[in-house]
Amino acid sequence: MFIALVVLTVLLALVVTSSAVMKLRKNEQVVASIVGTVGFPERRLPVLAGLEIAGAVGIVVGLWVAPLGIAAAVGLTLYFVGAVIGHLRVRDTKGVTSPLVPLVLSVAVLVLRVVTA
Repeated sequence: MFIALVVLTVLLALVVTSSAVMKLRKNEQVVASIVGTVGFPERRLPVLAGLEIAGAVGIVVGLWVAPLGIAAAVGLTLYFVGAVIGHLRVRDTKGVTSPLVPLVLSVAVLVLRVVTA
């Protein structure tokens, strides 16, 4: 089970790091979705990116420090639940699919981290 945790942790860390980089570079599609559709302030995109980077670092270090991994996985799960809610709030059924994959990965990493702790 620990191997599954490592694989999913690395995959989730890559996904959220990529997402953070796109926010920091102000990728057109990301800005259109988060700022234009959801209504999140553009000047605060670095805050979202910082949360994702912190989560990525936390889950990776959490492979060795279980409490940190659990906390980081909880944080990422809540982050992506918030993203889903943000899209649903404005009835953006097309855009809501974007945070669903990392949300599922976050929950899987959380469950595996708790079970293997």
